[in-house]
Amino acid sequence: MAASVGLSCLRLLRGVAPWRSRRHHCEDIALSHFLQSLRKLPLRTFSTNARKVHTAPARTLSLLRPLLFLVVTGGGYAGYRQYEKYQEREWEKLGLEIPRKLAGHWEVALYKSVPTRLLSRAWGRLNQVELPHWLRRPVYSLYIWTFGVNMKEAAVEDLHHYRNLSEFFRRKLKPQARPVCGLHSVISPSDGKILNFGQVKNCEVEQVKGVTYSLESFLGPRIPTEDLPFPPATSCGSFRSQLVTREGNELYHCVIYLAPGDYHCFHSPTDWTVSHRRHFPGSLMSVNPGMARWIKELFCHNERVVLTGDWKHGFFSLTAVGATNVGSIRIYFDQDLHTNSPRYSKGSYNDFSFVTHMNKEGIPMRKGEHLGEFNLGSTIVLIFEAPKDFNFKLKAGQKIRFGEALGSL
Repeated sequence: MAASVGLSCLRLLRGVAPWRSRRHHCEDIALSHFLQSLRKLPLRTFSTNARKVHTAPARTLSLLRPLLFLVVTGGGYAGYRQYEKYQEREWEKLGLEIPRKLAGHWEVALYKSVPTRLLSRAWGRLNQVELPHWLRRPVYSLYIWTFGVNMKEAAVEDLHHYRNLSEFFRRKLKPQARPVCGLHSVISPSDGKILNFGQVKNCEVEQVKGVTYSLESFLGPRIPTEDLPFPPATSCGSFRSQLVTREGNELYHCVIYLAPGDYHCFHSPTDWTVSHRRHFPGSLMSVNPGMARWIKELFCHNERVVLTGDWKHGFFSLTAVGATNVGSIRIYFDQDLHTNSPRYSKGSYNDFSFVTHMNKEGIPMRKGEHLGEFNLGSTIVLIFEAPKDFNFKLKAGQKIRFGEALGSL
């Protein structure tokens, strides 16, 4: 191609300069022979390769540009959030109240656009992959070191016993590791951190101090709408009065956050009867304390399983809230429950009654009995009615273990 360009230039020069001397004519002939010899070289291959070398990176860069933009912006945003968490820890060390800064609608929408459900299903698949015998100790040891897991409490301490991450997460404890308190009527259903507790004054319940969620949005209608001869009441007082069934009782709540290093099973917090299950498909955003302080109604956005029934003082409910990489919520006596399905209708929920013609009461649960499990850490929310003299034996922010007292009369 270079030789052709040279000859074209030579012809043009000949056309515009017929007055050149014989010396110049000889130089043209020599140049012509030189250009002819260039044609015999593999210039076309060279040129083609050069084009590939220069155009391939440009094409790749154009394809990677959106990904690079997302990585840079996402990394910057994650770094900003980590800085905010650092500030919050410093405020806690100084004993000062952390200033509230709620997420805007666009921030919540941006977070929801992340495919956390798909990622959680992928994480669940990964957890089921059997690890080679030689790899189990290094992988589990790294997890133990990262999250501070106490393997001395595990029923099986040998790390080679757990074939995959799922078995390791669902490890059982030694019988004596968690003695169940018999002096108090309500015990902690799991290991974790107390985010909030107290009496429910209205239909806005605190998930952490100063950040609330709607009680009706969280639990859903007290009675399925299709079973009512008239539209259900929508006011706060009316919905709360549906939950408080006995005169003189009050409504109480308690929120327990399970970190990834905690024991992942949860148990019955008291003697009660489970009559109904309501499954809310939804997002799987993180529910760590920082997020709970940042996103209003976080628990209402996320997928959750609400178990409702009765105990000796009236209404009682336990809700298992899903989170990132915790799409799998298992209730041992409920084989029909399937969480984190690929498809669901936004704002929908599924009801299932354990009261049948053969069993008119429901599923009886004893205090401390195995109830269910998470795939990783998450949150348990208790909402129940009790007499006015019910007292919590807790402090906000304290660590608690399954079997320890939550409160009593």
